[in-house]
Amino acid sequence: MSFDQAAALLVLVGVVAALIWGRLRPDVVALTGAAALLVSGAIRPVEVQGAFASPAILALASLFVIAYAMELSGLLGWLIRASIRLCTRLGAAGLWVVIVLCGALSAFLNNTPIVVLAAPVVRDVAHSLNLSARRFLIPLSYVTVMGGCCTLIGTSTNLLVNDMARTGGQPAFSIFEVTPVGLAIAAVGGVYLFVMGGRLLGKGDHPQATSAADAIDSATEGGDSLGDASLFAVDRPLDRVRALTSLVVFVGVVTVAALGYAPIAASAFAGAVLLILLRVISAEQAYKGLRPDILLLIAGMVVVGLSLEVTGLAAAATDGLMDWVNPLGPLVALILLYGATLFLTEILSNAAIAVLLTPVAIALAESLGVSPRPFLVAVMMSASAAFATPFGYQTNVLVYKMGGYSYMDFVRIGVPLNLLTWAVGVAAITYFFPF
Repeated sequence: MSFDQAAALLVLVGVVAALIWGRLRPDVVALTGAAALLVSGAIRPVEVQGAFASPAILALASLFVIAYAMELSGLLGWLIRASIRLCTRLGAAGLWVVIVLCGALSAFLNNTPIVVLAAPVVRDVAHSLNLSARRFLIPLSYVTVMGGCCTLIGTSTNLLVNDMARTGGQPAFSIFEVTPVGLAIAAVGGVYLFVMGGRLLGKGDHPQATSAADAIDSATEGGDSLGDASLFAVDRPLDRVRALTSLVVFVGVVTVAALGYAPIAASAFAGAVLLILLRVISAEQAYKGLRPDILLLIAGMVVVGLSLEVTGLAAAATDGLMDWVNPLGPLVALILLYGATLFLTEILSNAAIAVLLTPVAIALAESLGVSPRPFLVAVMMSASAAFATPFGYQTNVLVYKMGGYSYMDFVRIGVPLNLLTWAVGVAAITYFFPF
């Protein structure tokens, strides 16, 4: 093992240990790891510069600005309130319709503001109908997570895997390329939550249920996704002109990227600038909505992941795995990769998992002589599937506090959901992305 490989391995172990320990901010941990690699010479300044200027960072930053413009216009709050009014007359079925609609919104918008605005309303409507809110809040979080996996822009994980795959010489994913797999997982997962939610989560409300404000404060302090949830805590009045303008710009961004006229990073950046020029959102508000902690976490982890590739450590590790994976074939390798990602994403951030396992997925596929596409989709789907603990994802923390759940509530309903989505995900991936 060379000095550069030893340095990359040491930094990787330190970063993973610090993330598991959980006492330091994840973005600070990632940036510290990047700085250590730069100082040691394991990675060059030009490679660090490339990580911070990656299309995934630009696309995410621009999408954050567009989403925040939609928050400030009151559009998201209006959509959720309208959905609740429409569905209240249906009773429990109406609440499930609202949960599905929130999942659909999450395919295009960050799910944290959706859950922040929807969860208190779902809870209050459930109480008004003499139903237990505990039956609906965890499903709300889980469905929005699964909804985010249905498009390239629905979650930062998908954008990050796509960017790293492109850097590794693979063709970029289109916005809706992973949609069939994401929809299959979301549909089966949603049916499971509908059928088993009441049985596994119990009928009565926990006596320690907290207010929305307390839940938001707790989610701001912890959680995988980071970001200041309080930015989205206010249900703002609807400004029709700004809401319509921001919606038209967002639809235009998605359409331009989906039709292949421009990459998502370029169309989103143009859309964000256009909203500022049209005074839908001010420059100061745009900076506030950028969520730099998420962007810096991803950039730092990209540097850590890049060091594994540049130093040859990822290739060496994959070569070692090949001795016993090769005889098993690509299907078993895909199953193992999906399962390993599912397990790791419960204890590490989804950005960290995406960065660490994307190069391994590509190398694994190439060593087996098959397309890397199904392996990359497996990382996309499983890296966001943090269902088994309340701390794996920020929306889980929100509903954990608001619904007064116990830790074991997440284990009881989340572990079977992980296993179910694992099986459905592998089946859907092999059908839509053959080896």
